[in-house]
Amino acid sequence: MDVTILAGGMSHERDVSVRSGRRVREALRARGVKARLRDVDANVVETLRDIDDGVVWPLLHGAAGEDGSLQALLELTGVPFVGTSSSIARVAWSKPVAKEVLRRAGVTTPHGVALPQTLFRDVGAEHVLDAVEESFSFPLVVKPARGGSALGVTLVTERSELSRAMVHCFAYCEAALVEKALVGTEVAVSVVGTGDQARSLPAVEIVSNGPYDYDARYNAGRVEYFVPARLGAEEIEQVERAALMTHQELGLRDYSRIDIILSDGAANVIDVNIAPGMTETSLFPQAVGASGDNLGAICERIATEAMRRGA
Repeated sequence: MDVTILAGGMSHERDVSVRSGRRVREALRARGVKARLRDVDANVVETLRDIDDGVVWPLLHGAAGEDGSLQALLELTGVPFVGTSSSIARVAWSKPVAKEVLRRAGVTTPHGVALPQTLFRDVGAEHVLDAVEESFSFPLVVKPARGGSALGVTLVTERSELSRAMVHCFAYCEAALVEKALVGTEVAVSVVGTGDQARSLPAVEIVSNGPYDYDARYNAGRVEYFVPARLGAEEIEQVERAALMTHQELGLRDYSRIDIILSDGAANVIDVNIAPGMTETSLFPQAVGASGDNLGAICERIATEAMRRGA
């Protein structure tokens, strides 16, 4: 089996994608699997056409890799690939849409509202911010409606911070998702497999010195991780159940990472990642290590299953 890992691209998360791709390549090579890393550029279609008996692992973070675009291209070329289909990726990529799907399925997720940038221009920014203040109690979170790695995310503690938070958010996406900020234990639960065969890996507890933002995620020193999470048996079962339900209800394939805040006795799903990071500080590899497995073995099984599934 040959594995072609697609990484890089032109999103804000390019550097993280390249680091993830390199780590998966080395993990697969350590298992004796032929693996190569390719950037997503003008030559990518030619690269895909040259794949005869292999599988593609799309590891782009950000829009092109997680919004269904790259998956649609892979479906057009008929190459087997790791991960979620293009149609499901489009649902998971849109945080407001994914939240509604999960809410209807009985998965707990924070109260939120999506506000496009055009609304602020059409009706006036102050009027929109007044409505937000009336509907939400502080603190609240402003985040891009589509995006990852906490780019454009701001914790807002009072009205005076709202305008700046919106401007920051709109630098990354044309729509903002405003959510109730939850106080509790933040964990990430990774899931491997598809459908009824999916299983959760040990939850990773995240304790950050300040906001768990882009810098904290990818530069060592600001975050302490506890693997497995320091939770009771009932709480572990709760967060694992929420992660599995999310993975299965959205129809995700092969692997994912579900971000959860355990608050007031409820496991609140706050984000869904169909191409979780694989860097040295990323949460998926930490969960793999805590499971007693190793990253290479997990990656080989994921790639093998995608190859078996076919295009």
